[in-house]
Amino acid sequence: MSLVLTTDSVPERQKLDYWRTALSRALVPMTVTPHGAGRPFSGRIVSGRLGYLKVSAIEADAQRASRTAAHIARSPDAFVAVGVQMRGTATLVQDGRRATVEERDIVVYDTTRPFSLTYPERFSTRVVHLPRRAIGLPDEQIRRVTGTVIGTADGIGSVLMPFLATLVASTHTYSPAVAGKLAATVVDFFLTLVAERTRPGEAGPDSPPDGARRQLARRIRDHIDRNLADPALTPAAVAEAHHISVRYLHRVFEDEGVTVARLIQRRRLEESARELARGGAAAPTVAAVAQRWGFVSPAHFSRVFRDFYGRSPVEWRTGRGR
Repeated sequence: MSLVLTTDSVPERQKLDYWRTALSRALVPMTVTPHGAGRPFSGRIVSGRLGYLKVSAIEADAQRASRTAAHIARSPDAFVAVGVQMRGTATLVQDGRRATVEERDIVVYDTTRPFSLTYPERFSTRVVHLPRRAIGLPDEQIRRVTGTVIGTADGIGSVLMPFLATLVASTHTYSPAVAGKLAATVVDFFLTLVAERTRPGEAGPDSPPDGARRQLARRIRDHIDRNLADPALTPAAVAEAHHISVRYLHRVFEDEGVTVARLIQRRRLEESARELARGGAAAPTVAAVAQRWGFVSPAHFSRVFRDFYGRSPVEWRTGRGR
């Protein structure tokens, strides 16, 4: 369900305060300063959820939005934001980087570190907030793309821009099961973006050639998907099934943007969420779903499910909070 926040019916003297609250509610707490003091101000946000992602479509007059260390201390929401500049331009500043955002560019920033976005004219943007816990990358890898602008003329940007723009505009049309799969796809796109923006280092003696690595990684992913229900599915078991060492397994996946253990857990959670979202009188119990997808106990399943999706399996099954 989408939430629409607009200044249209707000008295002029209250518009800016309303907008600051609306922007902080839909995104993360920030300070907002309009450009052009004394001018009438207007803004509109349509926000919602796509599975475990927060999505927002924003159109507003010129302004500067900034998130400071004080904001982060009071509200340490851990997201990576991926925005698509639909109209107008912007300047992003984070981690000492200053990037100019043109129309149709993709911009990436981290809400756990201070940043500012300056829009010198009326603008339109679409923003997706990815929970850091769903990404599963160490901070140093995430920093390779945050505080930067991604061009969309070629590479992953040319695919990601229209996908995100359409996705945010149509969030309310997806069923919970489809929304969960689309959220996972967005995360996979982001992981691919990180991998694309990472310069490969010197190949060590344990590094497989690129072609062989990709083929082996695909086989391993297929093996994981076929064996998700097995509680004994671990990195060690995966390595043994493919007659390689655990160290070599990690080398194969070092450019995949996710560890093998995290991949196994994420795929189990995705399949569990899909099954729970069916609902209805015949909906399986939480314990049955936990057992079917290889979790060691319902209590462990409930804990990691809440950590990943932000709500319990029971709430997910009944549709509460979505």
